[in-house]
Amino acid sequence: MPADAAASWTLISVLFSSIPLSDSLAAALHDAAVELYRRDDSVGQVAGDLANGRVVNLKRTMQLGAITGPAFEAKLDTERGAGTVRYLLTRQGLELLGLSGERPRGGYLN
Repeated sequence: MPADAAASWTLISVLFSSIPLSDSLAAALHDAAVELYRRDDSVGQVAGDLANGRVVNLKRTMQLGAITGPAFEAKLDTERGAGTVRYLLTRQGLELLGLSGERPRGGYLN
C-alpha cells in the first residue's frame, strides 16, 4: 500500500460500504466529513468524477474496538451504482489535523 493510502486510512475508518472505495473516494469522504466536523454542520455534498451525493454528520461518536471518532454516513451515486458508506473520522486522524482539542458530541454508538 502506498504511503498516501496508508495515511488516508489513519484518518478514516470505514464501518460499512455497499460500494467499492478507491483511495480517492475515501479521501473525498474524509474531506467532506472534516468540513462538517469543523463547522459542526449536519449535511454536506460530495461532487466530482468519482461520486455525487451527500454526507450526513450523525453527531455521534462510534467505537469499534480501539478505534473511536465522530460518525458519518454518505449516500452516493457512482459509476457502479448507488451506495451507502458509514464511517468515522479517527481520533488519531483528528489529532494529525490539529482538531484534537474538540470534544466528542452526543453519545456512543457501538
